[in-house]
Amino acid sequence: MFHGTFTALITPFRNNTFDVVAYEKQISFQAQHKLQGIIPVGTTGESPTLSHSEHKQVIEVAVKAARGTGLKVLAGTGSNSTDEAIELTQFAKSAGADAALMVNPYYNKPTQEGLYRHFQAVAQAANIPIVLYNIPGRTGITMTVGTMQRLIKDFKNIVAVKDAAGNIDLTTEAAAAGLTVLSGDDSMTLPMMAVGAKGVISVASNIVPGQVRSLVDAVNANDFALARSIHHKLFALCKALFIETNPIPVKTAMALLGRDTGEMRLPLCEMADANRDVLTKALKGAGLL
Repeated sequence: MFHGTFTALITPFRNNTFDVVAYEKQISFQAQHKLQGIIPVGTTGESPTLSHSEHKQVIEVAVKAARGTGLKVLAGTGSNSTDEAIELTQFAKSAGADAALMVNPYYNKPTQEGLYRHFQAVAQAANIPIVLYNIPGRTGITMTVGTMQRLIKDFKNIVAVKDAAGNIDLTTEAAAAGLTVLSGDDSMTLPMMAVGAKGVISVASNIVPGQVRSLVDAVNANDFALARSIHHKLFALCKALFIETNPIPVKTAMALLGRDTGEMRLPLCEMADANRDVLTKALKGAGLL
């Protein structure tokens, strides 16, 4: 279940309201390209600016829209409040999600023991597969491989890690320790899979799901020549999608492609003109504009 290509979905807004119809169309678009799954309300889904009721609604819509398509739903349920993380994860289970993606607690910077106890509490309270999410650039804390190993050993429903640490040594150490690792950084998916990652949770696949899947499938088939070719073709686009804070560029790109309004919620705002030009050039270079 935790191998392959998963899309970290944007949350579409229209007049500052969750656009259910646009979301359902985006999920259908993902299903057409036969990806393994989708992630509602992750970082890319602007979870920090959604109310609790909106957060739950997005999960419910994703589960309903994905039903019967073959897409697995890994709902974002992380929080820096353990009680809140438990509530959201229990809700995701009750709504029919296949798994929960849980970011490390942000801002309060727990110790490794604090991280262990946080995920322990959620794992014990919610009977659903949990994917840990290591992204120090967002959280200010990195979970060590030792802590991940301890959690996966002690709790059968903690099953994998999304690795957005940007550190190939950490990826190598985690994969060598037998952990199931998914890339959390599009431009590093090929090198991360080369050292043992099993797939990607992708931002770029909001736009080019088929190409991202082809890269992952090529690596899993040991066709590294094809994988390198796709990696090189997508590299400029992947970098441009992170030229400003995610999901500003991907929402801008989808608006340029006529697939989203491009609306975001403050404190996120429109791209600087110079960066928008870089993104537009990357979209043209990828043959999308």
